[in-house]
Amino acid sequence: MYRLLGTLEGMSETNETGENRNDEEAGTPVMSTVERAELRLKQDEVIAENINQGKSFDDAIDPTNKQFGPEGQPEQVQMRVAKRAQMLKDGVAPYPVVVEVSDTISGVRAKYEGKLGAGDETEDVVSIAGRVLFLRNGGGLCFVQLAAGDGTRIQGMISKKEVGADSLKAFKQFVDLGDHLYLKGRVIASKTGELSIFVSEWKIAAKALQPLPALHKDLTEDVRTRKPYVGMIADEKMRDMVRSRSKVVASLRNTFAKDDFLEVETPMLQTVHGGAAARPFVTHMNAFDMDLYLRIAPELFLKRCLVGGIERVFEINRDFRNEGVDGTHAPEFTMLEAYQAYGNYDTIAVLTKKLIQQSAIDAFGSTKVTLLDGSEYDFGGEWKEIAMYESLSESLGEEITPETSVTHLGAIADKLGVERDDVENHGKLIEHLWEHFYEDGLGAEIPTFVRDFPVETSPLVKGHRSKQGVVEKWDLYVRGFELATGYSELNDPVVQRQRLVDQARDALAGDVEAMDIDEDFLEALGVGMPPAGGMGMGIDRLLIALTGATIRETITFPLVKPLD
Repeated sequence: MYRLLGTLEGMSETNETGENRNDEEAGTPVMSTVERAELRLKQDEVIAENINQGKSFDDAIDPTNKQFGPEGQPEQVQMRVAKRAQMLKDGVAPYPVVVEVSDTISGVRAKYEGKLGAGDETEDVVSIAGRVLFLRNGGGLCFVQLAAGDGTRIQGMISKKEVGADSLKAFKQFVDLGDHLYLKGRVIASKTGELSIFVSEWKIAAKALQPLPALHKDLTEDVRTRKPYVGMIADEKMRDMVRSRSKVVASLRNTFAKDDFLEVETPMLQTVHGGAAARPFVTHMNAFDMDLYLRIAPELFLKRCLVGGIERVFEINRDFRNEGVDGTHAPEFTMLEAYQAYGNYDTIAVLTKKLIQQSAIDAFGSTKVTLLDGSEYDFGGEWKEIAMYESLSESLGEEITPETSVTHLGAIADKLGVERDDVENHGKLIEHLWEHFYEDGLGAEIPTFVRDFPVETSPLVKGHRSKQGVVEKWDLYVRGFELATGYSELNDPVVQRQRLVDQARDALAGDVEAMDIDEDFLEALGVGMPPAGGMGMGIDRLLIALTGATIRETITFPLVKPLD
């Protein structure tokens, strides 16, 4: 059957060194996704057929996978499939449409916690549902622990005297760890004082076919990232991260609403990539037979909103950048961008500080947060400011200005062992040198704004009011990483065209992160965009700052490379 369902003799695969090898060299036959699914479906059908023929669970399954091979389901899954089949045979729905839940586990605990002594009973009847995380089957009394989605737990007691011998037998036969279970009964306290439901009626609300991991052990990183739904069941910290993220996003929206900002949605598929220096993902639209880019930033469309008269605008959006992955970078991430007409990089810094401080208060109760390693970080009080050129000059022991030549900066970089780009200019060298001295430890104690960047690396930013060759841009650093950036936005269409032309030349020279020329955006600027301040902040990075987690831990479903 294993061969019949798809693996052809002589199929080959490529090993890690790129060499072809046949099935025998690979150790196990190569199967496509469809073939594997077909094989497991056939296995489910065979188990159900065995059950319908009256076989026991043990006789219905193939624990050694002699029939279906290593690609078949493991024994635990087969056993649960057999139980599902038996329930269907008995006319019991393993996945009922409705269960009559009238109460929540957290609500029952809140109402009765601490109010019943050991052995106390009430006549109050409740009906709850939750996931089975503990089972102890005795002779005439079984114990089960149910958990709600928020992690709140409660004990259920199933007694033969209360539910009857047949019902208790079915409970022992069909209920497994991980099942969603419905319980109805009186609220009591057990002899040990445990708040419990003394069950008069029970029902499987959803049969779990896959077993849970050992709940008393720490999850592996592989399970956390590849099966976050399992992690949420087993790890309170993962559930808390999802809730914290939701609270932070809600707080940001609430703060914007109080400041009269409007939330808009901009295109995720774009004909021209722009708004940031990043390598885009490319896709293809069949209907128009044209290549499109996944959005790297919403900036150019949000600025069109300013042109259109929406003077305070923001978006919380998904962005995609085809670049490296590390503790603070992910190819798919959530970005907040906001623009305020008649503001500048000073006023937008005030707004950014307000957004971050209020999100800390709303999600964690204070501007002083406790990180995962147990340390504390305070977002309250006054934040620090430094200037890029001045701080770099201080570290090098010589004055560095926008007029310092590329040749001299390159020589300094080579002397210090600073990595240089294939396509480089004054601005890139300045930023690489500055990062060499400052990036890792900046903002370790106090959030720090780094101000006034080179013009070459900031093509969408307005020139500084008093410093030639510098633009009014800041980056906000917290605990050694960049959290947010803010601009006095460039609104001169002639200067903007020149900046984009310079970017296009860099792209032609091999800079894969350089922006393209967006004629529609330039035309919009020509209609007239008011002076404005703008900011961008990664939501994932904000969670990193507030919790001390990695970016994978803040993203509920991170992108990971498939195992096969």
